[in-house]
Amino acid sequence: MSNEDFARRFGLEGGEFYVTAPAPCPYLPGRRERKIFSYLSGDGAPSTNALLTRRGFRRSQNIIYVPACEACTACVPVRIVADDFDLTKSRRRTLTRNADIIRRIKAPQATSAQFSVLRGYLDVRHDEGGMADMTVLDYASMVEETAVDTMIVEYSLRDTKTGEEKLIAVALTDRLTDGLSMVYSFFEPDEETRSLGRFMILDHVALAREFELPYVYLGYWVESSSKMNYKTSFQPLEKLTATGWTRMDKQTG
Repeated sequence: MSNEDFARRFGLEGGEFYVTAPAPCPYLPGRRERKIFSYLSGDGAPSTNALLTRRGFRRSQNIIYVPACEACTACVPVRIVADDFDLTKSRRRTLTRNADIIRRIKAPQATSAQFSVLRGYLDVRHDEGGMADMTVLDYASMVEETAVDTMIVEYSLRDTKTGEEKLIAVALTDRLTDGLSMVYSFFEPDEETRSLGRFMILDHVALAREFELPYVYLGYWVESSSKMNYKTSFQPLEKLTATGWTRMDKQTG
C-alpha cells in the first residue's frame, strides 16, 4: 500500500503524510506495526493537533501519528466523557488517598526534578521499553520541542516540617479545542500505594471540567494487551470506530 493509499484510508488527502517501515509491535508480541505520520509546525499546528487527535492520532514532540497496520486494527483510540464522569467509591478512595498532593500547571520546560522522577519510573516500570535509554537531553526534546498548546502538570508533596516540596508525578498534556490529551505521564515508583497513574487521570477529568472541555484523550486501548486494561475502568469512555466516536460497554472503575 502506497503513502497515498494510506492517506486516503484515513481521509487525509492533501496533507503531507508519510508511512514508517514495519517494526515490532510494542503491544502484541509477534506482530509488526506501521504508522502514518506528519509534522506539526507553524501557526496552524495547534488546530491540526486538535483535529487529528479527534481522528485517532497521537502526538510525540512535533510528530503526529496513527497506527496504519494493514492486517490489524487492535489499537483503538479512547477518550473519557468528562461531563458524565461520576465519582464511584473506588475513585473517591483514590482521590482521598492523594488529598495532600499539590497540583501545579507549568509551561513545557524540562527540569532536573522531572527527569529524576522519569528516570526512576523507567528503571522500575519500563526498563526494556523504547524509552529505557532516554537521556536528559532526550527528555528536554520530548517536552520542549512543541508547536502546539501543551503544558506540564506537576504533582508534589509538601513536607509539613520544612515546607519543602517533593515532586512525585508529572503529566505532559496537550490542551485541545475539545479536551485534554494526556501525551505522557510518569510517577515516583516508591509511591506505588497511592495509585498515582490512576490519580492523574482522575485529576485530568477534574481539570477538563475546570477548563470547560468535554473530553480527556487517553491514547490507544488494545483489548488483548494486559497493560492497557486499566483504561476501560474510566467509564464513561468512548472509542473511535469507522462510524465515529461511540460509547463503550459500561464497566466499574
